[in-house]
Amino acid sequence: MTQHSLSLPPLALASKTLPDVPSVGRPDEAACWQAVQRRDRSHNGRFWFSVRTTGVYCLPSCAARPPLRRNVDFHASPDAAEAAGFRACKRCKPREWQTDVGLSKPVARACRLFDSTDGDTAPSLAEVARTVGLTAGALSKRFIAELGVNPRDWLAARKRQRFRKALREGEAVADALYGAGYGSPSRVYETSDKALGMTPATYAKGGAGAHIDYTTVDSDYGRVLVAATQKGIAAVFLGDNDRALEKDLKHDFPAADITRNDDVLAPRVKGVLARLYGRKPSALDAADVPLDIVGTAFQWKVWKELTRIPRGETRTYGEIARRIGAPGSARAVGRACATNQAAGVIPCHRAVGSSGGLTGYRWGVARKERLLADERRRSNT
Repeated sequence: MTQHSLSLPPLALASKTLPDVPSVGRPDEAACWQAVQRRDRSHNGRFWFSVRTTGVYCLPSCAARPPLRRNVDFHASPDAAEAAGFRACKRCKPREWQTDVGLSKPVARACRLFDSTDGDTAPSLAEVARTVGLTAGALSKRFIAELGVNPRDWLAARKRQRFRKALREGEAVADALYGAGYGSPSRVYETSDKALGMTPATYAKGGAGAHIDYTTVDSDYGRVLVAATQKGIAAVFLGDNDRALEKDLKHDFPAADITRNDDVLAPRVKGVLARLYGRKPSALDAADVPLDIVGTAFQWKVWKELTRIPRGETRTYGEIARRIGAPGSARAVGRACATNQAAGVIPCHRAVGSSGGLTGYRWGVARKERLLADERRRSNT
């Protein structure tokens, strides 16, 4: 992981409504199970579920025989499900959902065209735009609105995805990088933090060598888990008990070496709690709360804009989109809020739906409501 590093942008960021179920990190299991029972297609891409008795993972809409709840677990991504030892369902094809769910037809078709050839031989933006019946500028705007990234960044992300997939499947680093379309090994190692969060050799070994310290403390909002690498804070989770929070941490970082270390993290916990209680501005990467959180360039724009919202106030996803210069990308803004792993430090609780309602919050809507109420009360005293 690297401070301000860029990870793989999601290939499709949301359905036609803003997310009620977080797409990254530990999903809300009650909401996820309800979606699985309904076979709700609108939740495809927000989470994936696995079935221990069959060894497969699926989309929420999978038409296979309904599993028993005790055999089901939920995952933030196909990578997380596969890291846990599950294989993709051949019926619902969970890695291919983005081609027909959540995207407009021009963007979905453009993604397929861009992805039809490997690496540097991909068709040009102008060629793809003509094929789908749009101008290059219009197609770029559609990508930003629906995916949160422009076509060039999407192509770069796909190249990184191919590289990562090849390494996970056991290919040698050299074979994987050339197969993904990289022209030389130096290009991968120059950008390895962006592509993998670690060197290719380390990633190929399942993340061996990455180390995260964590601690848990009590707060007005329940238990707080703070996790950090040597470079900065990697996660701030809110919950009801330590065991569940520790499970979430291991779920989000399955290949890391994770150790409890209360003394080392004590100073950083103070900084996190100061922001959670509104005693300090939520500026990103302040000296006492440096961040080592992976996100796309678009996500970082959203997260930084969230820190500019005054305590106790809210902004809709659409307002945030306009403020970062990406009008029409409200859905992508909602996804960026759902991917925030640093509760309080990045105040995603200040983002609301178009009606002003408190939409889904990874750590519970009740906590979101109380955080805002306390911020308003402190601002008026």
